[in-house]
Amino acid sequence: MQTTKPRTDQLTTLTLFGFRKGHIRWGLAQMGTKGAAHDQVPGLLFYKLLGSGKGKGFSIQPNFRRYGLLCTWESEEAADEFLERSELMLEYRLHTYEIWTVKLLPTQAHGLWDGKQPFTPQLSETPYVGPVAVLTRASINWKALPQFWRFTPQVSKALDTAQGLICSIGLGELPLIRQATFSVWESMDAMKAYAYRGNLHQEVIKRTRAEKWYSEELFARFIPKESNGLWDGKNPLVTLLSKQV
Repeated sequence: MQTTKPRTDQLTTLTLFGFRKGHIRWGLAQMGTKGAAHDQVPGLLFYKLLGSGKGKGFSIQPNFRRYGLLCTWESEEAADEFLERSELMLEYRLHTYEIWTVKLLPTQAHGLWDGKQPFTPQLSETPYVGPVAVLTRASINWKALPQFWRFTPQVSKALDTAQGLICSIGLGELPLIRQATFSVWESMDAMKAYAYRGNLHQEVIKRTRAEKWYSEELFARFIPKESNGLWDGKNPLVTLLSKQV
């Protein structure tokens, strides 16, 4: 894998919100009401408000206590201004018991999200050794839904025992239809061992192409740059990233 090179100041962030009991309805409402507010955020180039599922990957069962916000920024300064000082984030803090944000530098991206490519890969000649983050996202064709949900829960369950997996979560814009998985791995080798050596995973990859399961899909890899806050009571990347310094 290649490491990052400062060709662009663009930065991606993923923020996960854990909502307190009694505030679940408020959290659910943000999926439909906060879009206009995000449209006005300075320096925000692309964003998605995302629900989550139970487990570590694609899931039919929703998790109403955890939501995500994926953003691409024109600069790290713009991201910090929003994440640390905006009224919108202050409002989220009033309803949550924990918030985790990871800053990400994209190194590979192909496919589209709502007709756009939201990530600008940054590459250099220097080899990179360290944790790797992966985002996979798809809009599933209606006719392919039965086949998709027949196979993918088994693939997602394999994440429970995947070697080298640091953390993972299933995210989505719409239940069943627009799904995504975000995962962080100790290394590129660990990620590839899960993605390319499992027979079931390989079968699913073949079927997605042959049977045209997706109307749109996107795959992206990132280098985690910074990890702040808590997810399930801990910062999952703090130890690994401290070794990178």
